[in-house]
Amino acid sequence: MKKKKISKKDWQKFLQGRYKGTVAFMKILFVCWSIGLVYSLFVTGVKDPKNYRVKARAQQVSKSVILRGDIYDRNGIKLATDEIYREVYAHKKRQEKQDPDYDPNILTVHSQSEVAEKLSPILDISEEELLNKLKVNDPIITLKRGIDKKTEQRVDAVGWIQDLSVGKKTKRTYPQGTLGAHVLGYYNFNADIASGVEQVAEKKLEYTQKFMPIYKTKDGNIIFDTDTDILATTTQPKGEDVTLTIDAAIQYIAEKELFKMAQERDVDNGFAIVMNPKNGEILAYAVYPNYDPNKYYKASEQDRNNWSLTGIYPPGSTFKIITIASAMDLGKIHENTQVYDTCKLKIAGTTIENSHCYPDGMISLVDLFERSSNVASFGIAKLMTDKEFYDKIRKFGFGQKTGIDLPGESPGILYSPKNWDGTTKLSLSYGYGTSVNAMQMVAAVGAVANNGVMVTPHVIKYSPEEAEKKVKYTQVISPNTAQTVTRLLAKSIEQGKSTLKMDKYQLAAKTGTSNKIVDGKYSSAQSYTSAIGYFPASNPQVLIYVGFDNPKGYGVWGNTVAGPVFHEIAEQTARILNLKQDK
Repeated sequence: MKKKKISKKDWQKFLQGRYKGTVAFMKILFVCWSIGLVYSLFVTGVKDPKNYRVKARAQQVSKSVILRGDIYDRNGIKLATDEIYREVYAHKKRQEKQDPDYDPNILTVHSQSEVAEKLSPILDISEEELLNKLKVNDPIITLKRGIDKKTEQRVDAVGWIQDLSVGKKTKRTYPQGTLGAHVLGYYNFNADIASGVEQVAEKKLEYTQKFMPIYKTKDGNIIFDTDTDILATTTQPKGEDVTLTIDAAIQYIAEKELFKMAQERDVDNGFAIVMNPKNGEILAYAVYPNYDPNKYYKASEQDRNNWSLTGIYPPGSTFKIITIASAMDLGKIHENTQVYDTCKLKIAGTTIENSHCYPDGMISLVDLFERSSNVASFGIAKLMTDKEFYDKIRKFGFGQKTGIDLPGESPGILYSPKNWDGTTKLSLSYGYGTSVNAMQMVAAVGAVANNGVMVTPHVIKYSPEEAEKKVKYTQVISPNTAQTVTRLLAKSIEQGKSTLKMDKYQLAAKTGTSNKIVDGKYSSAQSYTSAIGYFPASNPQVLIYVGFDNPKGYGVWGNTVAGPVFHEIAEQTARILNLKQDK
């Protein structure tokens, strides 16, 4: 079939029709696009501007470093603080957009040379050392830590090197070094781990009032507007400060004397605690072995552990204070009671004897304390029923936590009378049959010093409102009982040859020695030695407790090992506090 030939005129009409159709379509498309653009601008600028302003602001916000609050002793001496330090970084990924020959594993040789050449005099690092650092296969390379503000400005001055940046970080530091390490604890910002007061007071140390963010340009200049907090642009956000009850001078003395004896006697552990028995404020809390919280990561777990609070031990003869106070408060004995002492006693297949034997006969309660008679102590304990004795010991706080504001406290061990055997009361009367932590003894004997009122020991200085919630006052024995036991203890020290005796003050105190449990049974080769007491006896202001775990050498007794340390701490504490003498 023969094809029809299209004339030139018809072809022109056809092209004109197609052209008009295309133009019409383009017009419609342009109108739709214009309507969409106008609508988008309306939504962005009028209907929903907040979302875009927030995004813009987010690119301008300057993230401030929030400092942790400082920790001070009771006299304003700084014990812990935050330091801001700067680090210079090199970023490999930033080279990718600039360098056509970019290698993801290393910076280009040209870039390495430029960075090293420019930064060597600024960072005071040789070009060779910088080059070696830049070759490390990491996306971000730390070139130098701890640079100052002036050095940071010099680094910024070579801003044409796009793969550099300076970052700010905080580091927790302890200006007094090892002083009070087990009270303060330590804090690691990167790992968010803490101990001691750093852990207990974490919320307060990190609490900051709500503040307005600071907005900056890409060049670091502050963008000021009506909402800008002028004060925030010149100050660093910081948590609240914490003040401790610790007296740095007394803490230093306690550590010095404790560590000297600990090293002399090659002890496993040791502690020295100084407290005001009237309000429970801990003035010093020394623990051996010690460590530097600035370098806590270099210390062993044993060195960082506060064994006097987390561990337990039999208190030995210092517990006789509790035995006598309990019996006297129950009306079983009085100040002039005499008790028969036979030096040695066998009961239920168990033999007990005094450390020093005297002729059999009646002895006073003063003699009981001075001689530290185990037999006479049991004679007093027999006057109480099992339940009476247990209830009194429990009221003194044994078998439960004291509530001190430090982490890790052990509740100790105190068995119920239903689990006692024929020798439990015998053992309890002179400090066996129970296990305690050091703070439990401090709180219990503190009650005797404070007219029978036990106060929660604490290391943080609280406001009156906080103290109402944190510090409890519990009457555990009558004021008359407490005062009588105090007189007995003071007389026992004065008439004896105790190393604890003070020149200008009447001292109510008792020493103790107990065998250490090794492989499940008491060892005669290892022991705990301790001394606890308070002064001036006429108006107690200071209570001291010193203890050692496994001292070695000759004459290992509370009076010979813990006693001299107690005496030195007591004499110097009295001088520091300027206490009125009562002798």
